[in-house]
Amino acid sequence: MLTCIIRYQIDPTKKSQFEQYARNWGQAIPRCGADLIGYYAPHEGSSTLAYGIYNVASLADYESYRARLSADPLGRENYEFAQKEKFLLREDRTWLKLASSPHGASK
Repeated sequence: MLTCIIRYQIDPTKKSQFEQYARNWGQAIPRCGADLIGYYAPHEGSSTLAYGIYNVASLADYESYRARLSADPLGRENYEFAQKEKFLLREDRTWLKLASSPHGASK
């Protein structure tokens, strides 16, 4: 399993647009085949950092998921919404693999 963490730099005056974007992904991402952990908007501290986190089985599965997402009506609409509203200033993806499993195992 691979975890994709998307780090966004957002326009702090457009936090509500980011939150709408996140809610839309909350519908489209699971429907298109990724295991969405969640989207996170600024609350305390930085007013410009936000995150999206989801799991996929492999990079090959990610490519299939991305194709489904780009064909999904809400997915296309959300991409267009972000372009139109310009609330995303930067977007970086990092791929991680869980290293601490199993959790809570005794010695």
